[in-house]
Amino acid sequence: MKKILIVEDDSLLNRTLAYNLACDGYEVTSAYNYNDAVRYLKQTEYDAALLDINLPDGNGLDLCEEIRGRGQQTYIIFITANDKESDMLKGYEAGGADYITKPFSIAVLCKKVTAVFTNMELRTPRHDLFDDGVLRIDFSEQSASLAGEPLDFTPKEYRTLFLFVKNPRIILTKRQILGKLWDADGDFVDEHTLTTIISRIRKKIETDKRKYIKTAYGMGYQWIGGEQK
Repeated sequence: MKKILIVEDDSLLNRTLAYNLACDGYEVTSAYNYNDAVRYLKQTEYDAALLDINLPDGNGLDLCEEIRGRGQQTYIIFITANDKESDMLKGYEAGGADYITKPFSIAVLCKKVTAVFTNMELRTPRHDLFDDGVLRIDFSEQSASLAGEPLDFTPKEYRTLFLFVKNPRIILTKRQILGKLWDADGDFVDEHTLTTIISRIRKKIETDKRKYIKTAYGMGYQWIGGEQK
């Protein structure tokens, strides 16, 4: 769940924003002054922060610098009555990403926050990882280890393992597996080659007591994920 910090001394506006963002599924923390905001920032790293520039005991620009000084990647939106170009520039220079002047539409702001998170997710590379405490396969980095010892897999072995991991306990037919390997590599893979790939994988990750791949005779293979005998 994404975490949002609202720092706004107008209690009605703060509560209204918090209510609407919470209804959208976000975990919201409200602060009404600078000191409370700093206390929250020391405890939690937020995904986004809505900062009022004019606070009774400080200002949002300093809060922004506090966040950036901690090395946090919080998406910062300034909320203020100041609409001067110089004030906006100060906000961006402090590390803010957006600037909204009062009065504004609550619904539009909530949509803006959702759009920000959606764009962030689209730009963040997906990290695919399998880790059962013994076997660890990082598909994004093409690295693996068994009980802490590094393993070497070929590209086809990684693709085969990825197919298994994404379809746990499902019997995959040889045709299904071959079709995926063909799509990925663009070269020919026959049943003999597939059998060889499966055999090599088993030798690298399985022991007499721990099995990962089960043969469904006459059908294909099933990922059983480190089942112990």
